[in-house]
Amino acid sequence: MSATDYYSDRDEFADSVDGGAVFNAGGGDWDQIAKDVATLGAERIVVNMGPQHPSTHGVLRLILELDGETVREARAGIGFLHTGIEKNMEYRTWVQGTTFCTRMDYLTPIFNEAAYCLAVEKLLGITDQIPQRASDIRVLMMELNRVGSHLICLATGGMELGATTIMTVGFRERERILRFFEAVSGLRMNHAYVRPGGVAQDVLPEHLDLLESELPALRRGVTELERLILENPIYKGRTVDVGHLSLTACMALGVTGPILRSTGLPHDLRKAEPYCGYETYEFDVITRRDMDAYSRTVIRMEEIWQSLRIAEQAIERLRASQGEPVMVADRKIAWPAQLSVGADGQGNSLDHIREIMGESMESLIHHFKLVTEGFRVPPGQVYVPIESPKGELGVHLVSDGGTRPYRAHFRDPSFHNLQAASALAEGGLVADVIVAVASIDPVMGGVDR
Repeated sequence: MSATDYYSDRDEFADSVDGGAVFNAGGGDWDQIAKDVATLGAERIVVNMGPQHPSTHGVLRLILELDGETVREARAGIGFLHTGIEKNMEYRTWVQGTTFCTRMDYLTPIFNEAAYCLAVEKLLGITDQIPQRASDIRVLMMELNRVGSHLICLATGGMELGATTIMTVGFRERERILRFFEAVSGLRMNHAYVRPGGVAQDVLPEHLDLLESELPALRRGVTELERLILENPIYKGRTVDVGHLSLTACMALGVTGPILRSTGLPHDLRKAEPYCGYETYEFDVITRRDMDAYSRTVIRMEEIWQSLRIAEQAIERLRASQGEPVMVADRKIAWPAQLSVGADGQGNSLDHIREIMGESMESLIHHFKLVTEGFRVPPGQVYVPIESPKGELGVHLVSDGGTRPYRAHFRDPSFHNLQAASALAEGGLVADVIVAVASIDPVMGGVDR
C-alpha cells in the first residue's frame, strides 16, 4: 500500500508523506483503530463518512481528514448511480426525452421537464406559440413542486439533527401537494407531464377544487413547521454560524439557489431571465446576509410562502381561462393523444380512441407517426436555464435535424453546489458536516445523471 493510499481495503497502516500514519476503517474495527491511534499519540485520522442524508442514499462518499473532532480536509466522492440519462436521451424521440429527465432530481421532476421542454421549444422556434394556459399550468405545477422540494429539505435536515417531528410534519404537508399532482397527471412523481408544446392534459376545475381545499391545511402545516424550527434554540445552536460560504466563494464555485441568496445577492432567474410568464406574477426574491446554514433554512421557509403566493395567482388565471388549449396549435408538433385521468390511472380519453380507431384514418396515421417516429427539430444548439428549488437548472440541447437529440446535457444545481461541501465543512466539527451537507440540499439523482 502506498503512503498516500487512503482508500485501500487493507486494515494496516503505512507511513504517510509527512511521517505520520494512515488508517483505513473497514467497518467494525473502529475500536482497534482508536487504540492504534492512541498508541502513536496522533490525533489526525482519515475516515469515510456517509451516507447520512436521505437524498444521497449510499452514493455520496465524504472523505474527512480529522484532527480530533475538527475537520481539516473534506472531499466529496460522487458518481455511483450511473443512470446514463443524458446518453439514453440520444436514442429516444424528443418527446420521450421528458420521461428520462424527469427522473434526474426526483424531488423536482416538474422543473426537469419544464427546462427540457423550454429548450426543445426554443430549438423549434415556437416559444411564442405556447398557449398562455399551458404556461400558467407549468407555473402552478413548478411552484407547488418548489414547495414540496423545500419541505423535503427542511424535513430531512431536521431528521438528521434528531428532530423527527420536523420530518413527520414536512412529509405530511408534502403529501397534500402529491395528491394534487396525482389527480392531474396520474402520478405522484416522475410525471412526464410537461411536453414540448404544452402539457399532457388540462387541469380541470375539480383538480383546482381539490388543491384549494388542501391549501388552508398546508398553510397551517407550514406555520407549524416554522414554529418548530425558526426559534428553536437547539436547531439554531446547530445551524447558526455553521456552513459559512461567502459571496466570493459562491461566485467562484458556480453556486446558485438559496445558498447564493443567503449571501445577500437577490439572484433568481424568475426575475433575471423570466420564462413561462413569471414577469407577470407578483412575488419577492428572499435573501439573507448571514451566509450560514440557518439563513438557508429561513430562505427556504420564506420561499414556500412566496410559491404559495404565486400558486394562488395561477389558480385564479386557470379559473378564468378554462377550456382554452394547453398544447401548441401546430399538429406536426403537438402531442396527438388526448389524455385523461380516470379510475384506472391515466390514459387516452374514450372520445380520442373512438376518433383514431373508428372515425378518422388520418388521425390514426397522424397519431402513429408522432408517437413512433416523433417530429423533426431544426439543426442548432440552445441553452435554457430556469430557477429550480436548488438553483440554476440549465439544459443544453444540440440537434442535427433529426427526430431525437444529438446531444443533451443538464447543468444540475446539486452537482455544482456540491462543490461547496469542502468549503462548508473544513474548519468545523464532525457534527457540523451533517448540517453543512443538509444546507446544500443535494439530490444525487441530479448529480450523477
